[in-house]
Amino acid sequence: MEALFILEVGRRIKQQRLDKRMTLQELADKSGVSKGLVSQIENGRTIPSLSVMFGIIQSLEIEVSEFFQGLSLLEPTILVNRKSEYTTFEKEDAKGFSYKRIMMRNLPSSTIDFVLLDLSSDSYREEVTTDAYEFIYVIKGQTEYKINDQSLLLEEGDSMFFDGRLPHLPRNISDTTCQLFVIYFFAQSS
Repeated sequence: MEALFILEVGRRIKQQRLDKRMTLQELADKSGVSKGLVSQIENGRTIPSLSVMFGIIQSLEIEVSEFFQGLSLLEPTILVNRKSEYTTFEKEDAKGFSYKRIMMRNLPSSTIDFVLLDLSSDSYREEVTTDAYEFIYVIKGQTEYKINDQSLLLEEGDSMFFDGRLPHLPRNISDTTCQLFVIYFFAQSS
């Protein structure tokens, strides 16, 4: 299953849940799964089993065919995303981390995810790992990046590439928002 497909399934679940004014907990209870699992599915961080996916879709009171209508594993040759089309999403339990997906593209050997990350001056989260290599470019502000117990200061215009499987955490060290351009390189599973 392609990463873009998984992200779109999660986005659709979240959109339907919000349209029906359901909380994560309400959908989880109705589907018989945990709130954390629903959150991970909505944010593309886990792949649900078919029974879980169909249970969630059924709990949203949508026909399966309607839910998957227009969803394809094939991508257009040219893909343009306008700023107004960037989607905001959450990746983990955090405060002050505002991710915006710019573009995601499947390639024969990997999936590439292009993201803008705004870190507010009071942002907070725990260290995380990602099953991807990450490229970071600082658009504005300063960040202290902690990677595998090493601290690196990055300023506007600096960039970095690293293995996201190492525990990592960006920290805004200024009084204004720090904006990062992040590219995730996910390896395709065979």
